[in-house]
Amino acid sequence: MTKQFNTKNYDYLIVGAGPFGMTFAYEAAKRGKRSLIVEKRSFIGGNTHTHTEEGITVHDFGAHIFHTDNKEVWDYVRQFADFNGFQNQVIANYEGTLYNLPFNMNTFYQMWGTKTPAEAKAKIEEQKEAALKDLGDRQPRNLEEQAISLIGTDIYQKLIKGYTEKQWGRKATELPAFIIKRLPVRFIYDNNYFNHRYQGIPVGGYTQIFENMIDRSNGLIDVLTDTDFFDHKDTFLEEFPRVLYTGMIDQFFDYKFGELEYRSLRFESETLDTDNYQGNAVINYTDAKTPYTRVMEWRHFDGLGDKDKTIITREYPQDWDRSKEAYYPVNNEKNTELYKQYVQEARQNAPEVMFGGRLGKYRYFDMDQVFNDAFNTVRQEFGVAQDFNFAHDKA
Repeated sequence: MTKQFNTKNYDYLIVGAGPFGMTFAYEAAKRGKRSLIVEKRSFIGGNTHTHTEEGITVHDFGAHIFHTDNKEVWDYVRQFADFNGFQNQVIANYEGTLYNLPFNMNTFYQMWGTKTPAEAKAKIEEQKEAALKDLGDRQPRNLEEQAISLIGTDIYQKLIKGYTEKQWGRKATELPAFIIKRLPVRFIYDNNYFNHRYQGIPVGGYTQIFENMIDRSNGLIDVLTDTDFFDHKDTFLEEFPRVLYTGMIDQFFDYKFGELEYRSLRFESETLDTDNYQGNAVINYTDAKTPYTRVMEWRHFDGLGDKDKTIITREYPQDWDRSKEAYYPVNNEKNTELYKQYVQEARQNAPEVMFGGRLGKYRYFDMDQVFNDAFNTVRQEFGVAQDFNFAHDKA
């Protein structure tokens, strides 16, 4: 450990300084409870960590746009930072041809030249009937069948198939249908990627949110970075009566029942001598041949930065192994059953440990869902009905 603390002074050990762990620690501090957070990385904020370079706010682990319909969560995060009104309007690049995302009337016009919702719907129905004539009344069995049943073959082949297979590292016919069950399809001219009422990005980045949580904790939150929980696991579990763990649940139990599957990511960033590289915050590369899935140009997220420089980041999906960071779970039937074994193990043999976050609960959470789930954990832990609405209370 980089710094020693008397563990007897703490009510909670929190493993992981991401949004879930930090939110729990802050809420515990408001109740007079003291937490020690251990984080194996050298910074706080988890995968939402940001830094400023050339006057530009860079998201270190891919684009994070806050979007939610949950007013309680929206008001809560705005205690700690001012949010801009950024709306994600993604462009798809398929072999050099550009399309708007999500799928809307602009996309349909670019794909087929259709000008009315009726024309677009007729085109989709025509393609669905031709491609899925053998489906009958049977429900789609895989992602490919599901996608075609929603949007037809042209859009599936050009804008879904290659991107999705790169993202998941397997063929679309081998992926479960539910992954794409709620594919956004709009028969209006609207390029806003999300449907949510509240959207934006913190001006200056996400890291300040968690720094402010620590600053406002009245000294009841301490953080040990560059500290791997597993280097001291036995000691920590012996000395702390209550633990919140936000890492991989299978790793906590030494992969006793086998490894859960995860996907990992690799990022390549580049500073360029121009004030505008691609003209948009996010461009997805949906063909199979391009090795990366998307390129982010950070200055377009907040309009700030040196006028003569821009920073871009390419995002490469990759297979996960124990030497890499786990970014999101592979929630298929096999892994769901394996995860249930670990949940049962936790209940029987680790009742003092709470599991939270994407990795602890083996679920893909959007950011607002992480905060909301942390609220639920706070309510369960402290046994009170808690209102988390403290909008604009930035004192």
